[in-house]
Amino acid sequence: MTAALPETTQAADSPLEQRKRSLIEGRLLVLAAIVVSALVLRVAVTAFTPLADDIGREIGYSTAVVGVFGMIPTLMFSITGLLTPLLVRAIGLERTVLIAMAAAGTGMLVRVLVSGTVELLLFSALALGGMGIGNIVVPPLVKRYFPDRLATVSALYITMVQIGTVLPALVAVPLAEAHGWRVSLGVWALLGFAAAVPWIGVLRVRRGRAAADKTGLPDPGSTPAPQVWRSPLAWGMAATFGMTSLTTYSVFTWLPTILADAGADAAFGGSMVALFALVGLVAALTAPTVAARLTNPYPVVVGCAVCFLVSFAGLLLAPMSVPILWVAILGLGPSTFPMTLTLINLRTRTPAGSAALSGFTQGVGYALACVGPLVFGMLHTITDGWAAPFALLCVAVLVLLIGAWQACKPRMLEDSIAAR
Repeated sequence: MTAALPETTQAADSPLEQRKRSLIEGRLLVLAAIVVSALVLRVAVTAFTPLADDIGREIGYSTAVVGVFGMIPTLMFSITGLLTPLLVRAIGLERTVLIAMAAAGTGMLVRVLVSGTVELLLFSALALGGMGIGNIVVPPLVKRYFPDRLATVSALYITMVQIGTVLPALVAVPLAEAHGWRVSLGVWALLGFAAAVPWIGVLRVRRGRAAADKTGLPDPGSTPAPQVWRSPLAWGMAATFGMTSLTTYSVFTWLPTILADAGADAAFGGSMVALFALVGLVAALTAPTVAARLTNPYPVVVGCAVCFLVSFAGLLLAPMSVPILWVAILGLGPSTFPMTLTLINLRTRTPAGSAALSGFTQGVGYALACVGPLVFGMLHTITDGWAAPFALLCVAVLVLLIGAWQACKPRMLEDSIAAR
């Protein structure tokens, strides 16, 4: 019996047990890093928009430049979506997200220190580029560290994204009135730098090596990335994400104007945008769990499409009859956004596959979304009405349904590529 004791002790301290223990302990740090990073992913957008006119009066740019600022987020999200998988393969997920948070913090800080329009645009693009990279790498990080809790952690990080969307918009004007627009805009840089800190800790725990080297998990940098463009699942995912984003950004941009044309004041229009975002926050809490529990969540997508179409009809035909109801129903439609982000992990076998699919889905999707608010506004200007713009959104919903038919099928990305 005494001879067995050293063997038991040795087994407890074996490299395999140490790796398992390291993974369990390290997950808490990674969870904190993911949560804080998710908060960063939209703040550069929604902190700027309420202050755009005030900033323009001081710096001297025209209202046309405001439109350029409005296009930068989706443009940078699209570019980084297509390029980030290459960066992940070169340096790994953890270093990539560390660079992303540092870039977001640096861009948000420097842009409040400059005095020219070009510099403001460039450093806004840097901040949004960092956030775009974060958009891509967070889903595969969830899959890498929390394969047994995909729905729960996905719901958590998507909720943090929604909070990071709503909170800056709520406090931007009060902060600017109290301390000036530079403080109001620049304070969010601290969040970007704070999000980088836990990733430094993650890399330190790993001692400069990829987590796969210590845990046995495959490293996206060493696993061949699937050729996602060959998969109908990937194109379906991109169409679903892109049409959801196109519709959502069009609503955020034009809903106050639609209601103002119907007789509402500016304050009411702003409150309806807040209601739209608030319902989206509820969707972020529930949609990932629903997607994970259903083998094929396509019926939920059909329900979201019905919500879109009913609300479009209400806002077009009788916008001020029950506007709160129309906007509440409208807010349920983009539930396909958190559902698609969750499906990225549910429809891939490895973190490498998740990273590749995330980049493709968001890169192509945001490229499609980029033109939405612009074309919506052009159609309104040309026709002097809202029927044609809403017809555009109805077409987007139809494309969403076609794409989701492919995205929701219970199959894996890697298998769908191999089958071709």
